Amino acid sequence: MTGAGVRLVRKVSSTRTFARLAPHVIPALDRAVHRLTGGKVLLSARMLPGLVLICRGARSGRERRVPLACLPEGPGAASWLLVGSNFGRPGHPAWTANLLAHPDAEVSWRGATVPVRARLLTGEERAAAWSAAVRFWPPYATYQARIEREIRLFRVTRRG
Repeated sequence: MTGAGVRLVRKVSSTRTFARLAPHVIPALDRAVHRLTGGKVLLSARMLPGLVLICRGARSGRERRVPLACLPEGPGAASWLLVGSNFGRPGHPAWTANLLAHPDAEVSWRGATVPVRARLLTGEERAAAWSAAVRFWPPYATYQARIEREIRLFRVTRRG
């Protein structure tokens, strides 16, 4: 994507209209394309790095598959930073409660399924990760400015 394209997408993704519509459209499209390509393609990853988080529901214990933007960390993506922005909507996204209840999960990353452990970031570690997240995708700052809750940040790290 060109610089102008990225700027346009950032501007559009910061709007309240996008926040209302995107949670219903983007994950459904991502899940369908991911399934059809055997885990090799996420449409949204054409704009931002993305993975599919495979975790257990906090209450149901049932498997949940959630396409998410991510910040790969370290060589060979030894860990990923996940931002619970929920597109700047008031409530925390369900996947964050799932990780709090069941931190052992998996991610589908570039066609491979990787076992991970999730950890909610706090304090200075969270502040540094938040700074990196906003540099990576400036609309996160817009999302945080329009909601009262603190956006949850998780680091998921390869297990084993």
